[in-house]
Amino acid sequence: MNVSLFITCISDVMYANVGKSVVYLLRKYGCTVDFPEDQACCGQPAFNSGYHEDTKKAAKQLIKAFEKSEYVVGPSGSCVAMVRHHYPTLFADDDQWREKAQNLADKIYEFSEFLVKVLKVTKVDAEFEGTATYHCSCHMTRGLGVIDEPMRLVETIDKLNFVELPYKNDCCGFGGTFAVKMDDISGQMVDEKARHIMETGATILLGSDMACLLNIEGRLHRLGYECKAYHVAELLYEGVKRYESKHGTIPAGKGR
Repeated sequence: MNVSLFITCISDVMYANVGKSVVYLLRKYGCTVDFPEDQACCGQPAFNSGYHEDTKKAAKQLIKAFEKSEYVVGPSGSCVAMVRHHYPTLFADDDQWREKAQNLADKIYEFSEFLVKVLKVTKVDAEFEGTATYHCSCHMTRGLGVIDEPMRLVETIDKLNFVELPYKNDCCGFGGTFAVKMDDISGQMVDEKARHIMETGATILLGSDMACLLNIEGRLHRLGYECKAYHVAELLYEGVKRYESKHGTIPAGKGR
């Protein structure tokens, strides 16, 4: 199965280890992974600010970059939701680009969604000690409808104590340009999210959108609460490496 990695902006610039983890796990489960170097931003910041003509320029670049890909997988539910739901309507009046946009929308997946729904992974041989909780990012939950898939993978990690986050579906307050335009409200929202995380006693914060993790981890740090943020792919990767260091490399399949 051939997969193209859609790295997304924040992962590319600030969370390179997320991309490496995604590639490692995709390869572990039998995928051939390539990286189209001419990919760009999905255009979501411009789209959310109402600059739809500028968004089209970014969208066309992304569409061209992945035009020949069999599958496209990204570590951000927010960016994948942008492509899947807004690209076809963005080009609704352009027959040529609407078809190309729909083609990309039909083959793009968020990382955990792809592992569970396409690769049919039901068990990851991984081990990681600690207490973790998971933040449900808005666009991934409401836009993609991807809710259970990350947890199906995380809950198979041996020795990991998982605690459900109170009000886990509440927004963390980032929301891209929202955090800039409505910074007072955004600050109050992330404060509330931070308090709920602290209530769990978790020292590991999991998520599937790096922008959310960046926002929440930064606030927790300012509040003096020690909590390490991991993208789901990162924790799975670390867990797999720890498991394999003890038990040897385990051939990947659909789980055990």
